Amino acid sequence: MNDRFLKACRREPVDATPVWFMRQAGRYMAEYRTLRQKYSMLEMCRTPELAAQVTLQPIKLGVDAAILFSDILIPLEPMGAPVEFAKGEGPVIARPVRTAKDVETLRVIDPEESLGFVFEAIRMLRKELSVPLIGFAGAPFTLASYLIEGGHSTNYLLTKKLMFSDPACWNDLMARLAEVVRRFLRAQVAAGAQAVQLFDSWVGQLSVDDYETLVAPHVRHILRDLETTGVPVIHFGTGTSALLESMTRAGGTVIGLDWRVRLDEGWARVGHDHAVQGNLDPASFTAPREVIHQRAADVLRRAGGRPGHIFNLGHGLFPEAPVDEVRALVDFVHEFKHA
Repeated sequence: MNDRFLKACRREPVDATPVWFMRQAGRYMAEYRTLRQKYSMLEMCRTPELAAQVTLQPIKLGVDAAILFSDILIPLEPMGAPVEFAKGEGPVIARPVRTAKDVETLRVIDPEESLGFVFEAIRMLRKELSVPLIGFAGAPFTLASYLIEGGHSTNYLLTKKLMFSDPACWNDLMARLAEVVRRFLRAQVAAGAQAVQLFDSWVGQLSVDDYETLVAPHVRHILRDLETTGVPVIHFGTGTSALLESMTRAGGTVIGLDWRVRLDEGWARVGHDHAVQGNLDPASFTAPREVIHQRAADVLRRAGGRPGHIFNLGHGLFPEAPVDEVRALVDFVHEFKHA
């Protein structure tokens, strides 16, 4: 077992900086696109054999960890909020949740009963993988924003309207989501996930005060409990430069840094008693190889060889990322020597 990733999560010395990429199993790979011509996104998520197959596809690139192929919105349908993936539009919630009555219809599910296909995929993968497997879930704010907006949003006005005008309803919604996510991640660990990541993709839309008052208590409910499992717990968001200290206090043994903050400065703010993950701009793959490697070298130099750095992007791989450049970057990170 290649355990570089797990060692770095624990801030132990490693022989080379471990690297994996968010969305490393996906649309930039020809094998994935071939499967997507035959199956819908949801079919692939709900079929353990397909989810395992897609999870395994990028391992040949030399990455040091696999992340389960799934989607953060998977728990919503059994809760009572069906999701569709509309072509060119992304996820769509047919019946948005915008009132206290809507929130009351959401069930706090037992993931073992409703999401067994996820755990079956994890068990299958543990038999196949030679690198650690990362499980994941969406964080309450990000899930709530999809539920309220009915899909992706650019300004989150409906979400903030509910937060600001009816905090009791908001906290009821967040509490239900947080408990489902807590149970879901715990069940992934029980099935064999060797680390878990909480994706709060859109939480950077919030001010520090709103995050600390209306979001952090619910995130803390999840992460503090997950930390007792003994597996690394990665807390990730985008656009979170203003929130780093608050997110660190909310929980997580590894804090994700996006590309909007210099890695050394972000790590100092998080504290060197935490590992960090990041933080190359995923758009770097539009550049020539030498530019990609120059930018990666800057990230690695800022890490300074300190134990506890996992190289990743600041968010997920774009479909336009050339597979050869992804493979070359993995090699570059592994071969990089700190002065």
